[in-house]
Amino acid sequence: MSAEAHIPDTDRVVDGPTPKHAQLREILRRSVERELPPGAPIPSERELAERYHVSRLTVRSAIGKLVEEGLLSRVRGKGTFTATRRMELQLYLMSFTDDMRRRGLSPTTEVLATSTEVPPAPAAAALNLGDGVPAHRLMRLRRADGVPLAVERGWYHAGRMPGLLELDLTQSLYSHLAEAYGVRPDNARQTVWAESADRETARLLGIRAGSPLLVFRRVSSAHGEPVEDMTSWYRGDHYQVTMQLDRNTPDSGHHSHYGGTR
Repeated sequence: MSAEAHIPDTDRVVDGPTPKHAQLREILRRSVERELPPGAPIPSERELAERYHVSRLTVRSAIGKLVEEGLLSRVRGKGTFTATRRMELQLYLMSFTDDMRRRGLSPTTEVLATSTEVPPAPAAAALNLGDGVPAHRLMRLRRADGVPLAVERGWYHAGRMPGLLELDLTQSLYSHLAEAYGVRPDNARQTVWAESADRETARLLGIRAGSPLLVFRRVSSAHGEPVEDMTSWYRGDHYQVTMQLDRNTPDSGHHSHYGGTR
């Protein structure tokens, strides 16, 4: 108990119209959000059950809901911990490497697969390629301070970037594009959606299959010519997106910001 974060026991779980698991969930939520630092262990199910005079099933239900919400995380064989605070995904063009360094984190990249082949129809259309024209395919795993954060799978215009796959792709890709080809993406259109992790992506990110992911598909251009069609799967427990909204209509001349991190 001494190694675990202290959860105040001034709150009580009482009989009433609100289910006990919901009462306990809110007690734990307040502690996590207001008092406990990221990565702090919480007391065991047994200790919480004894402290609040509820069943372990009630405790398990309350904790499970907070795990689903991303406020707590379970580590097999170690216990339950407060989750790391989510990082804000940047909605502008910046390399993943530069973004992580700006946050004071150490970025690393693992190249998982490369090839030059004919892309599927959506990627070919995005890159403005004719039928049967090959593109570079690249799959990478991005980490910060050793923690896997994102899996990237995408396509690059081979005609504008010959020999791309021969470069050191563990480094900033945008730096390579600028230095080797004079290509500096200056515009992108990005689509965002939520998705559950499949087995392969979950394994790479060190999470359970079915865990929530934020998915970004970005088509980037340089001087009006498409060069990149990349989809990134980000861990939902580490990232969030905040957008500034106003009352302008789509045809008012104001445009949304597209982008992401590479």
